Amino acid sequence: MMKTVIIGAGAMGSLFGGLLSLSGQEVWLVDVWKEHVNAICSKGLAIEEKGTTRTISVKATTDVRSIGKADFVLYFVKTYNTEKAVSDSLALEKEDTLFLTLQNGLGNEEMICQKIDRKKVILGITGQGATLLGPGSIRHAGWGKTYVGELDGKMTDRTNQIVQMFCKAGIETDASSHIHDLVWEKLFVNVGINALAAILGLKNGQLLDHPETLRLLETLVSEAVEVARKKGVRIEANPVERVKAVIEATRENRCSMGQDLDRKQRTEIDAINGAVVREADRLGIPVPYNQMITDLIKVIEKSFEFWR
Repeated sequence: MMKTVIIGAGAMGSLFGGLLSLSGQEVWLVDVWKEHVNAICSKGLAIEEKGTTRTISVKATTDVRSIGKADFVLYFVKTYNTEKAVSDSLALEKEDTLFLTLQNGLGNEEMICQKIDRKKVILGITGQGATLLGPGSIRHAGWGKTYVGELDGKMTDRTNQIVQMFCKAGIETDASSHIHDLVWEKLFVNVGINALAAILGLKNGQLLDHPETLRLLETLVSEAVEVARKKGVRIEANPVERVKAVIEATRENRCSMGQDLDRKQRTEIDAINGAVVREADRLGIPVPYNQMITDLIKVIEKSFEFWR
């Protein structure tokens, strides 16, 4: 058993924490949202799945220092909180602690490795989907695969251990020797879905219902693919078709960026479409659709309280 601490107990952090706890792991959820933490501590974590709800007992706290040392730390915070989350999580570190990010977008690996030895860091992506319903309550809304991999591409015992732990919890997971390519593949999905569905107030599946949204998502993804190719990323199959398949599989999900806008909270646009814009600028490639949608999200964000 690995003593596991999940930093960031939003929809996805709570989903992984709940499922791992249910499988017999010792799990701690850490989050700054006191009402959520208090609800989990007093009533358990409610996970709604395909119309039925189960309540899972899992430890939760707002104070990472109260936990002691950890074997395994999993980051699920928003990308703009990564730096603080990593600093806070240093209190959990011992000689053999493993750190895994399953966050969206680009840039998390670099931020984590600034404060934690690269040899302790593992990268991953997940196709699971979840929605936060309220304090102590989430909906499991998508069942895509999870991949984990070493930064140097080696296949190791420790990645296999994580794979087995996740699989035992019902989270379908594989180890990958080219995790950076898969991070870009996941980025294509987020680039095509998140900002578009968020702005339009749609669930994922509704993006496939209109020729206009299809055209927009195809162009957003195509721009990102061109940037990735120029960077030497190995791209399997047809990224646009893969994004459409993910949309179909998560038809009922309101994407995380959509949930952020619904709650008038800051989004992860800088790590998704904004990251495509940044990488494209470095390479001198125009990405007008990604630039425009990044700008639109930024303007919406400026009307929210958190900036004032």
